[in-house]
Amino acid sequence: MIPKLILASSSPFRRMLMKNAGLTFEAHAAHIDERAVEAPLERGGATPDAVALVLAKAKAKEVSDRFTACLVIGSDQTMSIGQQTFHKPKSMIDAANHLRVLSGKTHRLNSAIVIAYDGDVIWEHVSHAELTMRSLQPDFIQRHLKRVGEKALTSVGAYQLEGEGVQLFSRIDGDYFTILGLPMLPLLEKLRELGAIDG
Repeated sequence: MIPKLILASSSPFRRMLMKNAGLTFEAHAAHIDERAVEAPLERGGATPDAVALVLAKAKAKEVSDRFTACLVIGSDQTMSIGQQTFHKPKSMIDAANHLRVLSGKTHRLNSAIVIAYDGDVIWEHVSHAELTMRSLQPDFIQRHLKRVGEKALTSVGAYQLEGEGVQLFSRIDGDYFTILGLPMLPLLEKLRELGAIDG
């Protein structure tokens, strides 16, 4: 019998990616305090990759503990410049500061994905994308944020590449799924290997 697939996320973008790929699954948000999980990692000097992976594991394991005999997919994404990790902006002022810091620079999105079964992580993967933001004038940043509104607070970089945020960039190296926070190609390959989807 093929185990049920569960996405440990409330993200509409991640649900959309899985639905568009033709997967049959349920979505259940993980009940974890992400900031509480992150804080000791960052104090201990954990890399942005490690932070994303630990969070993805925590989400998958929490949901897997509640739904036995299911393949639970957990994911998380961090954004970094070098070893500096960024978090979702808490306010529009934060969002403007994010865009000022990113302006004219290349940053990395680190997208971690794991599969858990009966509370144990059975697979993990991290994909990367490198995004170069063009130089943004402060008055443009304000106009841009006024147009996109509070959507800027829903992503770690204060932009949505699938929307008006694409205008902020001069170069993108990496796949679309990694940028949206769910590396679909390695996930689908693993699900085929596990016999969870038709191969």
